[in-house]
Amino acid sequence: MESLLPVLAVFTAALAVPLILISGSRPNVREFWTILAAAIKFLLVLSILPYVWSGKILQSTLFEILPGIPILLKADTFGVYFAIIASGLWIFTSFYSIGYVRGAGEKHQTRYFASFALCLTATLGIAFSGNLVTFLLFYEMLTLSTYPLVIHKETKKAIDAGRKYLAYTLTAGVLLVAAVGLTYYYTGSIDFQVGGLFRDSGTPLVAIVAIFLLFLGAVGVKAGIMPLHSWLPAAMAAPTPVSSLLHAVAVVKSGVFGIIRVVGFVFGPEVMAQFGLNQILMIMAGSTIILASLLAFQQDNLKKRLAYSTVGHLSYIVLGAALLTELGMQGAIMHIAAHATMKITLFFAAGAIYVNLHRENISQLNGIGKAMPWTMSAFAIGSMGLAGIPPINGFLSKWYLALGSLQGDMLAPLFIFILSGLLNLGYFFPVVRRAFFEKPEGLEGKGEASPLMVVPLTVTAILSVLLGLFPNLFFKFFDMAVQVSQSLIRAGGV
Repeated sequence: MESLLPVLAVFTAALAVPLILISGSRPNVREFWTILAAAIKFLLVLSILPYVWSGKILQSTLFEILPGIPILLKADTFGVYFAIIASGLWIFTSFYSIGYVRGAGEKHQTRYFASFALCLTATLGIAFSGNLVTFLLFYEMLTLSTYPLVIHKETKKAIDAGRKYLAYTLTAGVLLVAAVGLTYYYTGSIDFQVGGLFRDSGTPLVAIVAIFLLFLGAVGVKAGIMPLHSWLPAAMAAPTPVSSLLHAVAVVKSGVFGIIRVVGFVFGPEVMAQFGLNQILMIMAGSTIILASLLAFQQDNLKKRLAYSTVGHLSYIVLGAALLTELGMQGAIMHIAAHATMKITLFFAAGAIYVNLHRENISQLNGIGKAMPWTMSAFAIGSMGLAGIPPINGFLSKWYLALGSLQGDMLAPLFIFILSGLLNLGYFFPVVRRAFFEKPEGLEGKGEASPLMVVPLTVTAILSVLLGLFPNLFFKFFDMAVQVSQSLIRAGGV
């Protein structure tokens, strides 16, 4: 169906940018526009849900770059799934950001909120991209709009992190241009298609492998696949809400969203299996999961430990997609949502600790759970969920990833998922133990951070539990994941 709803959902945040900029001298007004835009964007995405549930796809053509190459927005089931996560969590991040930037006395707050709005515009554009050219356009927009946030503090460390971020992501953009161009050359199409574009295209083996590697390099950077990951820990120089945006809501989730688009909608499961492309993906993702978990153990800085955890968990999604089984793909899609709510909780907690106590290292957190019980309880929930402990939503997505391994008679991925869960427990448990079971140090008279920070992190922790107990609660995430995984794998003939 032709509809303006996808257009409105994408560009609402962009329309808020000039209002945010002209309200720079009035913080309350500026932040009102931020919250209003976040709420409207989320409601617009929700208004698309009934169409998805009834099997309809809304689309809108903005304009044509060349004849037959439109900038096309299409709200299919997978895109709406991702859009709900991004737009919903932006509301919590907006409230949290107000508490953070005020509590930390951050400079350039107007630029910060304007860049945030552009990031969410780009993210929703990626979610609703109907073809590869549209995806490319918003993918690059996301890179450029995130850069001011990465360098926000304008310290040498932040500037260096920003340069590294651009070096990786702009190079990835060049690879994506080449991949899209070659795809159009060999298939005559740029539209995302269930089952893939390359099936029955007669494309030579060498060309298919080369194009796949180009796509892998392009979306693999934002997906944090090793060795394309090092920009991600470096970007921890940014303020914590930015880290939350990078790790839970927008940038890295756009990367793994792109991986599933490439696997299911560009190449298709049949071509992936026929040419062994999924084997390449499985080896890289499996290695990333284990290596990132081991590197997390070495980090005393809390945000860096969380960063390496993110690198590992993104590859859960990649590995699940590479299994080419219905249950594996379902688990991968479910883990996009599960990781988002859990990881944003952990980064929110880290930011609350920093603003309230100016502590960044794990070795400084002895007894902090007694001073900040709500914050550290939420942190404990997120940690247990990432380790796969029920009833938190991380358990459910990991359960389906494990079932997907068994469905494909693949024991190596199953072993990786189990080992990684134990490693997650190993590097998160010491943080929780220090917080609740060690003697407090220098915490006399200290309490929780601002409610603007504590309430969002508490709500996201509760959401992690509720979506683990009731995976169809609110949005039918479970049913949508089942629908997308079945359509992709069955259409692919695997």
